[in-house]
Amino acid sequence: MTPQPHHIAIVAPSGYAPDEAAYLRGLQRLREQGHTVHDLSTGASRYQRFAASDAERVAQLHAAAAHPDAEIVIAVRGGYGLSRLLPEIDFSLLANSGKLFVGHSDFTVLQMGLLAHGATSLAGPMICDDFSREDPSEFTHAHFWQAVSAPSFSVRVNASANPVVTVEGALWGGNLAMLSHLVGTRWMPEVDGGILFVEDINEHPYRVERMLLQLMHAGVLSHQRAVLLGDFSGYRLSDYDNGYDFAAMVDYLRDRLGLPVLTGLPFGHVRDKLSLPVGGHCRLEADAAGFSLHLSR
Repeated sequence: MTPQPHHIAIVAPSGYAPDEAAYLRGLQRLREQGHTVHDLSTGASRYQRFAASDAERVAQLHAAAAHPDAEIVIAVRGGYGLSRLLPEIDFSLLANSGKLFVGHSDFTVLQMGLLAHGATSLAGPMICDDFSREDPSEFTHAHFWQAVSAPSFSVRVNASANPVVTVEGALWGGNLAMLSHLVGTRWMPEVDGGILFVEDINEHPYRVERMLLQLMHAGVLSHQRAVLLGDFSGYRLSDYDNGYDFAAMVDYLRDRLGLPVLTGLPFGHVRDKLSLPVGGHCRLEADAAGFSLHLSR
């Protein structure tokens, strides 16, 4: 679909863009689509492994929230860094700004803070490398602009070997490491009757299991109606695993958690990803061939 023109603010609250040319290509791609880009990031600058100092990155977020024209705020990339900023972020300012904050990975901690303050956001593409790659994903961009433009929409996912179930509730989640990291803090929202989606990269199945068990032991999962597993790639099995692979881990979780666990959600550190309203309403309908998500912000 051809996106309607928007005013888009760019922020870098975590890592820096390792390839300046690609970063600039991402901004130019947005401009060529007719959008007005307000680059509030520090561009090619870097401070240690971060895009800027802590104070400068907080200032970017506050400036985006206060920007008179910006409608959408997109993160440059994830990595690490937002956790350091949490106590200094004015979440009331961000939550009441009316802006749509977009990102994933490390950006999950910001989205959880927003949700804890009653504001929805969009788990979706970032400048690096969803917008900056030379061969952008048509799947990712089509679903992103659909999620931005339509107050409600539906997607169908082909995924076998899932439980047959129909549930509805608030859709929320993101990067699993960031979610487990926030347990017990004031930035972890309390979602009752929700549908939790998670993803991660470079995490062995036993680590994925451990983090989900942490959410279970903390009482988070007892309030959910289903768990959707996105992409979990980048890990390496060894002889020591002795048959303990991702499928074995999922089988164990299905027995242990006491709620539907579905696999195959196209979301995470992958080229083709959905955009998902964090805090929006979701009706999940799963059958033997796959599942449908009926979503609204």
